[in-house]
Amino acid sequence: MLTITGLSHVYGNGTRALDGVNLTIPAGMFGLLGPNGAGKSTLMRTIATLQSPTSGSILFDGLDVLKEPEALRRTLGYLPQDFGVYPRGSAYDMLDHMAVLKGIGHGGERKQTVEALLHKVNLWDVRKKALAGFSGGMRQRFGIAQALIGNPRLIIVDEPTAGLDPEERNRFLNLLAEIGDNVVVILSTHIVEDVADLCPRMAVLAGGRILLEGAPLDLIAETQGRVWQKTIDRAELDDHMRDYRVISTRLFAGRTIIHVASDGSPGPGFTPVTGNLEDVYFSTLDASRRPVTPVAA
Repeated sequence: MLTITGLSHVYGNGTRALDGVNLTIPAGMFGLLGPNGAGKSTLMRTIATLQSPTSGSILFDGLDVLKEPEALRRTLGYLPQDFGVYPRGSAYDMLDHMAVLKGIGHGGERKQTVEALLHKVNLWDVRKKALAGFSGGMRQRFGIAQALIGNPRLIIVDEPTAGLDPEERNRFLNLLAEIGDNVVVILSTHIVEDVADLCPRMAVLAGGRILLEGAPLDLIAETQGRVWQKTIDRAELDDHMRDYRVISTRLFAGRTIIHVASDGSPGPGFTPVTGNLEDVYFSTLDASRRPVTPVAA
């Protein structure tokens, strides 16, 4: 279990990237949702011991991560958002090199590890190909292979499907799903569908703060009867944005479909929506952006 308490980080220019983050993350897939600039990558890099927080603590199965970073790294698998590789090296040679860096020095054990991982991520047939010739999806699969070296107990993947085509995205998500339930896997993303597909637990991070945490199915259930839909002309959007709490919009057949948060019917033309995780996410972000109304004395 990963326990994060009071974690804050302020950069030298005064930017507060994390603001008192508290999270308890059990074994299994955990989704961390948030828009770009929410603080997700700062949080992932801090957990991965690549930077130190301004304040707070991180415990992993009793290990004080901030005091013993080397101990955490021995059991960590990390796929960062910007995963850099040596483009001229082959997939096999690079994975073999990374296995050495992870402490797998014995030739036979290392060979077995590398070959098993290449099969697992479906890159065996291109193992001798230079990484420079890999597609984005193939590079991400190579990235998860290197993250799995040494059977880590904590795995962090940061924005892993951004930029992938639908086929590669599905292939990558299926690969993540196979990792197992006995390790902590943190999926940090702004793509709601990735979390909906994989994660039994999740949190929403924005402005460096945790806005919402729970089981997706429970959070979706809480939206029932509170999200309404209406199809309007695009010219009507500004008026509806002014008059209603519009949490999301999308185009369909040249018209605009809006979702509105309301405890009762907002008015004529609205129909109730069977809520989904996207409605949970957008309504949470919308609520966080609205000014707090002071309580009358």
